[in-house]
Parts: sequence; structure tokens; C-alpha cells
Amino acid sequence: MATIEHSEIVNASPERVFELLRRVEDFADYSDLIRSIDSLGENRYRWHVRAVGMDWAFDVQVTDIQPPNVLAWESLDGVKNQGRYQLRGVPEGTEVALTLSYEIRNRLMEKAVNKAAKPLVGKISRQILERVEARLNE
Repeated sequence: MATIEHSEIVNASPERVFELLRRVEDFADYSDLIRSIDSLGENRYRWHVRAVGMDWAFDVQVTDIQPPNVLAWESLDGVKNQGRYQLRGVPEGTEVALTLSYEIRNRLMEKAVNKAAKPLVGKISRQILERVEARLNE
């Protein structure tokens, strides 16, 4: 599995940051690439994303919720992936660390995706956390 990691400091308490990250369906407000997110019930969500010139839809299940420190998920279909937000209080606010792992069975496709995925996930993660912080400071 390929793994992408990204972390940022958000100028707010872990409790306040977690409260916004926990509202998964609101992620569409935090990134230009996320078109919409539909709640399917029982901590399941269908994501609609526009990336690398294509529309993607996939379902995820939130698998671990430990307020205000951990929010984790895994895919139910499409590209096999799992992700985790780990929040930790620091003097400046909250360090939010994202770890995203994914597996693509086609080696040629995996090379192409790996080349595009790291900068793309970093961009989306930065955008999400910047907008979460902006919302917290409203």
C-alpha cells in the first residue's frame, strides 16, 4: 500500500477542530475538488470528487472515532484506501496529522496515480485545514 502523510497546525483547540472534522458531509465546503458528500447512514458516506479531469464517486465507512484525537475511515468500494486524522494539542493550537494509504492492483496505473496523488492529497488536505481554521475564526 502507498502512504501519503500531511500535517498542519490549526490555531484552535483539538476539541473545536475535531468537532468540524467529525462532520464528514461538510468536507465539500472545505475543498474545491470535493463536489458533494452524501450521508448513507451508519457512519457511511458517498464522496463525489472532481480530480485530474475526471469525476470520481466512492463510498467510505468511518471506522474509528475517539474525540478529540482520532477520526479514521476506510473505503467500501473503488480504490482500496484508508485514512486517519490524528489530532494533538500543541502550544499553537492543534497539530492535525493525516495519513492516507491506498492500494492499486495495476502496477502501471499505480505509478501514474502515485505521481499525481501525493501533491493532490497534500493540496486537498491543506485546503481543508485552512478552511476549517477560517471557519473556527469566524
